[in-house]
Amino acid sequence: MANGNKKRSKKKIYIFSGIGLMVLVLVLLLVFSGNKEQIIPVTVEAVQKRNITQKVSATGKINPEYQVVITPEVTGEIVELPVKEGDVVRKGQLLIKIKPDSYIAARDRAAATLESAKAGLQRSLAVLDKVKSDYNRIQELYKKKLSSDAELEQAKSNYLSAKSDYDSQKSSVAQFQAGLKEAQESLYKTTIYSPMNGTISQLNVELGERVLGSGFSQGTNIMTVADLSQMEATVEVDENDVVLLSLGDTARIQIDAFGNKEFKGVVSQIGNSAKTTAEGTQQEVVNFEIKIRLVDKDNSIRPGMSCNADIETETKNNVLSVPIQSVTARGVKPPEEKKDGEEGVVQVKNEKVKDKKPKEVVFVVENNKAKMKEVKTGISDDNYIEIISGLDGKEKVVSGSYRAISRELAENSNVRLEGGERKGSK
Repeated sequence: MANGNKKRSKKKIYIFSGIGLMVLVLVLLLVFSGNKEQIIPVTVEAVQKRNITQKVSATGKINPEYQVVITPEVTGEIVELPVKEGDVVRKGQLLIKIKPDSYIAARDRAAATLESAKAGLQRSLAVLDKVKSDYNRIQELYKKKLSSDAELEQAKSNYLSAKSDYDSQKSSVAQFQAGLKEAQESLYKTTIYSPMNGTISQLNVELGERVLGSGFSQGTNIMTVADLSQMEATVEVDENDVVLLSLGDTARIQIDAFGNKEFKGVVSQIGNSAKTTAEGTQQEVVNFEIKIRLVDKDNSIRPGMSCNADIETETKNNVLSVPIQSVTARGVKPPEEKKDGEEGVVQVKNEKVKDKKPKEVVFVVENNKAKMKEVKTGISDDNYIEIISGLDGKEKVVSGSYRAISRELAENSNVRLEGGERKGSK
């Protein structure tokens, strides 16, 4: 029995000794691993001088630079429609004719009314001439004291009344002349001719259809005549980018229907008024409409095609540059407060750091350590960004990974180069 108790006691000692040894090993591992400095794997690229072209990208549609939407000014039935969609037309060519019967009748009625008014004017003139002659005779007799005051006053009254009737009739003639002119204009508007050389790019009506004039409403959109020899891209640019654009900027346009083929264009118009969508919500977007004249011509281009445009706003040659992903932002730490009497004392008493905005920085590698350099940047393209100040061009900047640049790296971080030095294109 005693031997059994001794064996169990030894077994317990071995077990607890083993557990203690394992705990000691774990503690040592934690201590040593905690003291081990982290080494961050990075890739680097040399700072180089390059030509950088800043671009603004936008999407939109292809439209004719010159087009006219045809809308009738009179209402009626279409009795002639000699064109169809896709036809090429010349300026002055007949496009459409609206039934003129009611407008002919209105013109004839206005003409008859005018003739009647002219006849009335002639009668008024004859009466005026007679009354005026009588008035003149009475005046002569009055001077010779052969006529009374009453007779003179009566003659004068008759003259003024006849002249008033004549003036009124004269005004009526002018009014009826204007009515006849208006009736004739309405009759002329029943026939519509092409205002320009071009192509019927859109036809919205058929022969026999009744259309509405634009006299009291918007009217019927009959057709569109467009000059397809000169096309333009209409795109929308964000409010932050529109300030970078100028008239005459070169653009590279890709039309979806033509694959990767590029068309050269020139900015011809920059919108002054914003186009806002989802106003008042978190999804509010403010854009400005930009028109780009296509320099390259292709008869296969059609109105309404979707396109993407890269507008070249500025180019700088032979400037210091780094990969665009190398530039990151870091906050500025306020100076640390120390106690009086310490070496390098910095007293901070109720003072606020004036500039707490994050600074643009890059990390350069020196002796396998990361050094943070504050930089001032300029324009950028899709891959590289201009460095105005902060680097002298002999450094090697960290170009990856994104996680290392944006989060992990700090001043004097230990780094390990991966994949050698990346060679950037000039």
